[in-house]
Amino acid sequence: MRCPSCGDETTRVIDTRVGRDGEEIRRRRACEECGRRFTTRERLEVSLPQIIKSDQRREEYVRQKLLDGVTRACVKRPVSADAIARLADRVEAWLHEGGEREVSSRSIGDRVMDELKALDSLAAIRFASVYQGFESTADYAAFMADLEGEPGAGR
Repeated sequence: MRCPSCGDETTRVIDTRVGRDGEEIRRRRACEECGRRFTTRERLEVSLPQIIKSDQRREEYVRQKLLDGVTRACVKRPVSADAIARLADRVEAWLHEGGEREVSSRSIGDRVMDELKALDSLAAIRFASVYQGFESTADYAAFMADLEGEPGAGR
């Protein structure tokens, strides 16, 4: 590990702790050359599939895009930031477990819809209106009829 102050590569680990979420390791280090102390964080790097967009372009998966869309759908709803982060974690776990090299944005959107229906029905309607491109009240009515017919929906 290179010291951020002097650039020397001779550092030693003083303390190691597991992060709050249990997903990262924090290491307190000291530079042997200048004596400066600093903290590093280590996370497991998970390889997620490429996303195939509707126009057939390929993109890297970006967690922040998922979080932004779900957060917009949950504005002024009783859904915590932690619940949104857990939703994103479940979607990422599903992507990782699938083992596919490429996944369509449509299948990710469907998965997010399923998760949102269980979390908050109004947020699911908001998400669906953008994701599925609702153009009329009939689109909303059809979606709500499907939502009401699902067990566990409507929370």
